[in-house]
Amino acid sequence: MDTAHPASVFARKNVAFACATLCCLLWGSSYPAIKNGYEIFQIAADDVPSKIVFAGYRFLFAGLLLLVFALLQGRPIARLSPRQCGQLAVLGVTQTSIQYTFFYIGLAFTTGVKGSIMNATGTFFSVLLAHFIYQNDRISFNKSLGCILGFAGVMLVNLNHSLLDFSFIWLGDGFIVLAAFILSASSLYGKRISQTVDPMVMTGWQLAFGGLVLVAGGYLTGGTLAVHGVASVAILGYLTLLSSIAFALWSVLLKYNRVSMIAPFNFVIPVAGTVLSAIFLGEQIFEWKYAAALVLVCSGIWWVNKPGKGSAARSRKVNAPE
Repeated sequence: MDTAHPASVFARKNVAFACATLCCLLWGSSYPAIKNGYEIFQIAADDVPSKIVFAGYRFLFAGLLLLVFALLQGRPIARLSPRQCGQLAVLGVTQTSIQYTFFYIGLAFTTGVKGSIMNATGTFFSVLLAHFIYQNDRISFNKSLGCILGFAGVMLVNLNHSLLDFSFIWLGDGFIVLAAFILSASSLYGKRISQTVDPMVMTGWQLAFGGLVLVAGGYLTGGTLAVHGVASVAILGYLTLLSSIAFALWSVLLKYNRVSMIAPFNFVIPVAGTVLSAIFLGEQIFEWKYAAALVLVCSGIWWVNKPGKGSAARSRKVNAPE
């Protein structure tokens, strides 16, 4: 059961919604940035080990950046018990190392369209797991409808001939779904750790440790990464910055809010990723499906956070976040 927290600005709905949207827009922008990164670093499409090295450096640097920032703010980054160190190591390996390994391998054996849709199942996992873990985060009709609408938006934005391919490849589609489940479960685990460890410090250590494991694993399996001019440093720098901001902010939001209130914003990521990819990669974006998908995703988020019958009275009675 969650412990109560003193009032926080991140517990206010308008602030939480704005921050969650910002996180998802940042993560959405990583799609074109990563694609450009592969091109700049000259990583072949089927070179999964090198992609893992690339991702590892991104998260390692993001974690170190957060820890430096926390240190400059006077936050104790090393005042951790052996138990907390173990928890952060487990979180880093699961949420960053294992999850992204499954994700990158899965993407190598499935289409980008199916991968985007399969990855969106993580929101369902988050809402479902929260139902069994937290007493004040049960599944309701509104939450179910909201998740369905959001998922429909993700499917719509990826609408093309690939959706007619109903084949299921375990090494591809299965690994993407498994990555989504691992991310959902580890995020809930991180929410629990954040009750005793500062969210920024927690995120910094887990990203740094998880990124280090990815770098080592990528090199051990034959991956390489060579810097090709200023553009390489710039793209890696941007990915580092967006990861540090988005992951730290998301951890804070999960600490002070219900999982089912924040998780559905994940549906914004593939929509934002598609639109931003179209803008920055010169693709066509003026299509009806993008607008319709955005409407469905926003409607889904609204329904998830729409108070059900009798919940208004409960929310007035218990105003403190989880």
